[in-house]
Amino acid sequence: LVVLVVFLFLREVWATLIPSVAVPLSLVGTFGVMYLLGYSIDNLSLMALTISTGFVVDDAIVVIENITRYLEKGMKPFAAALKGAKEIGFTVLTISFSLIAVFIPLLLMGGIVGRLFREFAVTLSVAIVLSMVISLTATPMMCAHLLKEQQSHGWFYRTSERFFEWVVATYGRTLNTALNFAPITLAILLATIGLTVYLFIHVPKGFFPEQDNGRINGSIIADQDTSFQALDKVLLRTIGVIKADAGVADALGFTGGANSARMFISLKPLNDRKATAQQIIARLRPKLSKVPGANIVLQAAQDVRIGGRSSSAEYQFTMQGDNLADLIVYSPKMLTKMKSIGLITDTNTDLQNHGLQAMVKYDRGTAARFNIAPQAIDDTLYDAFGQRQVSTMYSSLNQYHVVMEAAPEFWQDPQFLREVYVSAPDGRQVPLSALASYEPETAPLTVSHQGLFPAVTISFNLAPNASLGDAVNAINAAALSIGLPKTIHTLFAGTAQAYQDSLGSEPVLIAAALMTVYLVLGILYESLVHPITIISTIPSAGVGGLLALYVTHTDLTIIAIIGLILLIGIVKKNAIMMIDFALAAERDEGKNSRDSIYEACMLRLRPILMTTMAAMLGALPLALGTGTGSELRQPLGITIIGGLVVSQMLTLYTTPVVYLYFDRLQHWWAGKKGGEKENESRRPAVVL
Repeated sequence: LVVLVVFLFLREVWATLIPSVAVPLSLVGTFGVMYLLGYSIDNLSLMALTISTGFVVDDAIVVIENITRYLEKGMKPFAAALKGAKEIGFTVLTISFSLIAVFIPLLLMGGIVGRLFREFAVTLSVAIVLSMVISLTATPMMCAHLLKEQQSHGWFYRTSERFFEWVVATYGRTLNTALNFAPITLAILLATIGLTVYLFIHVPKGFFPEQDNGRINGSIIADQDTSFQALDKVLLRTIGVIKADAGVADALGFTGGANSARMFISLKPLNDRKATAQQIIARLRPKLSKVPGANIVLQAAQDVRIGGRSSSAEYQFTMQGDNLADLIVYSPKMLTKMKSIGLITDTNTDLQNHGLQAMVKYDRGTAARFNIAPQAIDDTLYDAFGQRQVSTMYSSLNQYHVVMEAAPEFWQDPQFLREVYVSAPDGRQVPLSALASYEPETAPLTVSHQGLFPAVTISFNLAPNASLGDAVNAINAAALSIGLPKTIHTLFAGTAQAYQDSLGSEPVLIAAALMTVYLVLGILYESLVHPITIISTIPSAGVGGLLALYVTHTDLTIIAIIGLILLIGIVKKNAIMMIDFALAAERDEGKNSRDSIYEACMLRLRPILMTTMAAMLGALPLALGTGTGSELRQPLGITIIGGLVVSQMLTLYTTPVVYLYFDRLQHWWAGKKGGEKENESRRPAVVL
């Protein structure tokens, strides 16, 4: 697709193939650096390599377009290559270095997210550096030896050239209008900045996109008085219901804790099942709700899961208390409140304080008459129900532990305690019922802790089409509404906690990327003003990326944030190409700022359109890709394509206007400083 774009604009076979050479050379070189750094081919490095196909060809396009422009003026290929490469060299360096500068905050980013995306940033940065080197060396050399002098072309060339001339003429007329009504154009830019901030605040936010990897994890939380045998029956019935679904290939499970079980479900290939993992979970929920005595939770398995806490759902909300009594009172209230929130589903808790136990109370006086010590009663109960190891059998190849216990039919009911006999010292078998009585009581199956304090964790999944950001806000509001005492502290755990941490760092990350780009551009241009002109192109890209996410119902996740940061580096190349030429025209030809920026826009329109379309086509496979795990890559492509489309329409008009305003500001400031110096020189000297 990139080759086709270059051919449509340049209409020369060799001119089309030369920029395409930069892609394989840059990628092969990147593979070598990845090997030296110990990186592997995975989802993140593949995303970087895919998106780099649209970036690494940009520099070569800019170089060869400038060389082709001199060829069309009648210059020899060698002279055109030498002059074109020399003229455009600084522009290519500026574009590449400012794009790499965007990744510096990613490289310095800490935490799990920083470690995840360091490989992405390094891979893409290496590809861009290699592309810059190839574009400034191999590309001019190939142009000098392979391109021919301008010659007549056929019907296709003439037709496409007439179309492009019409595009240039239309852009020239509309650009004149924008320059004549500069205040209105500037107002549109300011409105774009405001709209960017508004969308960033109100677009639904998430952490990582939810993937469909063909696997589902399931949890069974049975009633707290459920025995092992009863739990086994619930597990078998649940697996039978799941296997009956048309999209399920296989399912297996095993019992875990006292009243819980785990399941692992494999789905059929996506082309065979015609339904996503979430759709399969949604149609299984009403069927599994009919299984008595258990709460069954299903969640799609994810490639990226942050947080080591085991739970039955993907997100966790923890209540940490100074004492267990307050947690027992308020955690059920919080659970009830969260179940009423429509944004979340599969809500469950790890508070297990209603287990059944039989408390055996013996009569010391009666036991003393039979000369039976309390330890003898304890040993007898442990022999019957505690699985005491009493011996080891050895064979030539193995050894076997001998375990003493009562027959399984005596485990099911406390009434069987009446069948237990205690051996007296004189050998008599005394019924336990003659010495003791039992009372059924409730007791906690588990008492969870976080740190040194007892804690209760409520797990939940997101409802269909709900965002994690909205769910987190709703849960925080629910915690405030039930009036928690000061002895209970609430916090999110696992993935939800990582989301909250990333939410606070996202504005800082974007601001750091902007500041880094400004500093790099300021060093390259030796100016404080021109970098601001270049950065003024970024709000339009932000609006485009956020609007694309909103239209496609995609959350603003970490992957989409990476796309927005990439847009900071991509869209500014339009302004760089315009400003470089305008400054050269003012310096070398003595033109005024309006004429120079107008000419720069007209001459740089072709490479601007080519590089933008190349970057869009490089992101297209990410946005339209399907298959296992494609959900992780789609937000990156959607953000880049949306940002490039909107920024292309706006920056072609707003950048020249901003350039003119800052040029006037510079002249005003220079005049003011000059006037101060003149007044200083006219001031009479003070004679001492």
